[in-house]
Amino acid sequence: MIDSNTNFNDGFTLLVDKKLDWTSFDVVKKIRNMTGSKKVGHAGTLDPLASGLLIICTGKHTKKINDFQNLDKVYTGKFVIGATTPSHDLETEIENSESISGINENVVNQVVGSFIGSQLQRPPKYSAVKVDGKRAYELARKEKNVLIKEKEIIINEFKILNFSSPVIEFYISCSKGTYIRSIARDLGEKLGCGAYLSELRRTKIGSFCVDNADTIEELEQKIK
Repeated sequence: MIDSNTNFNDGFTLLVDKKLDWTSFDVVKKIRNMTGSKKVGHAGTLDPLASGLLIICTGKHTKKINDFQNLDKVYTGKFVIGATTPSHDLETEIENSESISGINENVVNQVVGSFIGSQLQRPPKYSAVKVDGKRAYELARKEKNVLIKEKEIIINEFKILNFSSPVIEFYISCSKGTYIRSIARDLGEKLGCGAYLSELRRTKIGSFCVDNADTIEELEQKIK
């Protein structure tokens, strides 16, 4: 239970429902100011254009961050087929459009099924992955060629919740290190029409659920 008497320096784990446009570091900085804790860290980045569960550790609980990072994640969101962007989401503008004629829910479900299991995934060039000592997104924004190594990931579940062309609503359960933007890119390639991520929300990390998380505003009220 969090209240004004909680000693965050001793160690505490917070479940935060991050809102859109905030970076994960914005949340860490805000909680550091709110709690007065010298040590604050998060257990897995969420892009500014994503919302949902962020685990924040303070004090001695920062030692648990690696354990939390290794847990599987669950996401819901929306892909848009028939177009691509350089970042595979809405951070950058649409660069190519293709016909989606003949692509129906049956076709999408067949392709989705091919994603289940262990596989190698190439992170987006607009990502924080380091290439020759620099962040990939720094090179990508300078329009330099970025060669990123593939990484092994596991997709446990990939379900289509709704298909209303060109929008696909999805549910994905996956291992750590999985880029949903890369799944959008690869799905579009397999469908032959391109795709990008238009909406993303992280709903679970291991057994931790966003339904049990507080917004920054709710935490402010509790800690006052």
